[in-house]
Amino acid sequence: MSPRLALLVNPAARGGRALRLLEPVVRRLRMGGAEVSVIAGADAADALERACACVAERPDALVAFGGDGLVHLAVQAVAGTDVPLGIIPAGTGNDIATGLGVPADPMAAARTVLRMRTRPVDAARAVTGPAGKSPVGKGAAEELFAGVLCCGFDARVNERANRLTWPSGRARYVRAVLAELRAFRPVPFRVTLDGEEVVERDAVLVAVGNTHSYGGGMRVCPGARPDDGLLDVVVVGAVGVAEFLRVFPGVYRGTHVGHPSVTVRRARHVRLEAPDVPAYADGERLGTGPVTCEALPGVLQVIA
Repeated sequence: MSPRLALLVNPAARGGRALRLLEPVVRRLRMGGAEVSVIAGADAADALERACACVAERPDALVAFGGDGLVHLAVQAVAGTDVPLGIIPAGTGNDIATGLGVPADPMAAARTVLRMRTRPVDAARAVTGPAGKSPVGKGAAEELFAGVLCCGFDARVNERANRLTWPSGRARYVRAVLAELRAFRPVPFRVTLDGEEVVERDAVLVAVGNTHSYGGGMRVCPGARPDDGLLDVVVVGAVGVAEFLRVFPGVYRGTHVGHPSVTVRRARHVRLEAPDVPAYADGERLGTGPVTCEALPGVLQVIA
């Protein structure tokens, strides 16, 4: 029986260049026997509404054709349902796809989708805003993420990178890092793990990872696994600019976690408190702290 695939598309992925891949990918899926319908919203809210309506009609899979932002949106629609999530990487950053074992090449990823072999993986719930804890209280906002949530320096880098139109890919994040370093100062964080262990320290950044990388290959949480029911919490303590620049390149290999200023913990629940610090997850702005994250084991069925 031919699988019915709903292909969720971000027309702006890679500055619109990803659309050149859309026709050959759709052709490949149809040649493989799939029935393909394409969903493209006018904006993120419209795309999410369309994706949720599509999932309610129970296709054989919702396939995100784009980068981490589109996968993030698709996760909101499929989490907790029996509709699998497929990913065809076509964005500037494709870290979630990499972390879930999806081939980097779009045509290879399309072949993976056609095989329809699924595995259960985790996601995480993030609650931001004045309430900052679950259940969602007045003024709080709730969203799921599949990759990495960040607060501090890396979140501000994300904000700056999102405003840049040049260069693309990893180089854009490096440029944002160098620009942000001129003004950034360590932030006093209070991190509570599973309601018991409390870490209070000045930090450059705190990252909470379901998968291991963000920013186009920065392995900020190198030991994170998307199927262990836990979140990796990486705290980079206060270091000077010169020391940060010495340590920073190691994030692409994950070796930064060996630095004395870096601590790594694993927990099911994580609460982050810091003054006026934005939180980003999967490259998308969630809001400002405090932030509470909760691992949701096996809430996604992913084709990978």
